Amino acid sequence: MTARLAVDIGGTFTDVAVETEDERWTGKVLTTPHAPELGVLEAVRMVLQKAGLAPADIALVIHGTTLATNAVIERKGAKTALLTTEGFRDVLALGNESRYDQYDLNIELAQPLVPRRWRLPVTERLDNTGKVLIPLEPRDVEQHVAFMRAEGIEAVAIGFLHGFVNPVHEKQAAEIVRRLWPEVPLSLASEVSPEMREWERFSTTVANAYVQPLMASYLKRLEVGLRAAGLTCPLFMMLSGGGLTTLETAARFPIRLVESGPAGGAIFSAHVARERGLSEVLSFDMGGTTAKICLIDAFQPQASRTFEVARVGRFKKGSGLPLRIPVIEMVEIGAGGGSIAAVDGMGRITVGPESAGADPGPACYGRGGAKPAVTDANLALGRYDPVAFAGGALRLYPEHARTALAAEVGGKLGLPADMAALGVVEMVDENMANAARVHAIESGKGYDGRTIIAFGGGGPVHGYRVAEKIGVKRLLVPSGAGVGSAIGFLRAPVAYEVVKSLYQRFATFDTVAVNALLAGMAAEARAVVAEGAFGAPVRESRLAYMRYVGQGHEIAVPLPPRDLGAEDIAAIRAAYDTEYSRFYDRPVPGSDVEVMSFAVTVATRTEEVLPAAPAADSPAPPPIRVQQVRDTVTGEVADWAVYDRAAMAPGAKVPGPCIIAEAETSTLVGPGWTCRMDSLGYLDLTQERS
Repeated sequence: MTARLAVDIGGTFTDVAVETEDERWTGKVLTTPHAPELGVLEAVRMVLQKAGLAPADIALVIHGTTLATNAVIERKGAKTALLTTEGFRDVLALGNESRYDQYDLNIELAQPLVPRRWRLPVTERLDNTGKVLIPLEPRDVEQHVAFMRAEGIEAVAIGFLHGFVNPVHEKQAAEIVRRLWPEVPLSLASEVSPEMREWERFSTTVANAYVQPLMASYLKRLEVGLRAAGLTCPLFMMLSGGGLTTLETAARFPIRLVESGPAGGAIFSAHVARERGLSEVLSFDMGGTTAKICLIDAFQPQASRTFEVARVGRFKKGSGLPLRIPVIEMVEIGAGGGSIAAVDGMGRITVGPESAGADPGPACYGRGGAKPAVTDANLALGRYDPVAFAGGALRLYPEHARTALAAEVGGKLGLPADMAALGVVEMVDENMANAARVHAIESGKGYDGRTIIAFGGGGPVHGYRVAEKIGVKRLLVPSGAGVGSAIGFLRAPVAYEVVKSLYQRFATFDTVAVNALLAGMAAEARAVVAEGAFGAPVRESRLAYMRYVGQGHEIAVPLPPRDLGAEDIAAIRAAYDTEYSRFYDRPVPGSDVEVMSFAVTVATRTEEVLPAAPAADSPAPPPIRVQQVRDTVTGEVADWAVYDRAAMAPGAKVPGPCIIAEAETSTLVGPGWTCRMDSLGYLDLTQERS
């Protein structure tokens, strides 16, 4: 018997799932921040023991982690230097000179990962076509190498103006650095992010260099640990764009791992949507540290070429460090089970973004935490069984939760602990609902007719209330919801995306040059995928990023996965006008369109999924107990029945209010809602009355 295993490191828990053709086993352990691989190895040991499998039974390990993201946010990466074109050392600090808040006189901007002292100018210059105007001066690079070594630099980024068109000078500089300093990790902008816009390109390259030593060391330790545990199978990493790649590629471009965990969650939701035939859903993934919200249409998560990390302004677009990498587009906020609650100077309850994490964790963990978190509030409201949390692996202490809530929230507002808990939960639910509203507006979409797919440890707990706030009437909680991202890894294809810039206008479109570029990009992507596809069939997709001449931002338009002919130009232009109208209501007649960059993705083909047949009605099981829960809408305490999810048969239906308990999470069915188990074992919640 062979099986596949997936592990997802979160800020609070490390989730694991192992799957054979017939069965799946899951589990959670606390993350070990000081040495994350220890938590992974413990999770693997635990789930193999639960499944009765030997390490040799595992045919593939898939891993996702937020370590790269956390390193950037916490500024715990390598001491990094940037070699760049003379006169452009301050691009990282200047950015595009925009302000994310026009009226904040004391605005705080995100500081570059490389201080000015380590941003080192090199004599060289290319024009916008890649023609050499000033040859690279080798002595500049040689002198900078001596300076960097004296400064204790641990990683080097190289980014020159217009290097995305012609990388000749970046490669020359890299050869000099490698000759004089062969052991230092190098990141070239022409390889990491070969697109126009020097701020975003340099920022992405610097971030890649900043996390490279940390991630390379971690991945090596993890590989050694897994091999020592007897797992000799291939190890793949989850990419932020939703594909899998080899360990070698991940170590070379670790910045592509920044959203690997959340990407797994979006893939999980897309797979569930296919199983249920739901073409429009909202993926709602709430874990221990953050909540992630993603729109999925036609069974595909939204994709993006831009991402921000380490935002200075909370929820404020443009306040972070820009990254130009393939990502699944979602909104992520500091609203998880470990998010800390407090009262600000104006007497308002605030939740997050600071998190208690795994160590010490929320106060109710009994591990020394004194500040109240969302988990403390849920426990004080009666939503959790203290002895069955995380499958009984972690005992909770209600008295610690109430003490922390009373001290940090209730005491400052004149409220008892349980009412303080109600305020905390209502605030975090509103934060998540507001983020969902903004995300839909920015995407030009709405929530009418959508279904929420809730997962993560906290998603099924808070899902029905978030649904009520945004006007969604249906909620789906899949099996394995508590470890949804890890299960999503098992559904992901081996994939790689290549993006490059080649400026074109439709009035003078050069199909020969574009076809040559796309063919080279496809060959590069296929070579990476071939390392892990093991001969599996692949599919190819192509995009062009376009805008009307003179505009500042682009829209992605699909291209046919073949050579383009003159007859294709009119159809592509019409597709752009249609997509532009979807966002902005109408096209701009008479205006030419310019193409800024192209993207080619190669991925292994995923198995076709047919919608499941409906389940016949069956009797509901008796509740395993009754517990008192305070409703967050009315504030009243009432007896809620608690059902064991494992005891519910397909077709069983139970009315709210109630709780459906399982090992990794609990699903709350609010007043006015009913829950029916479908033929796949998924909980299908519908709102019968508001």
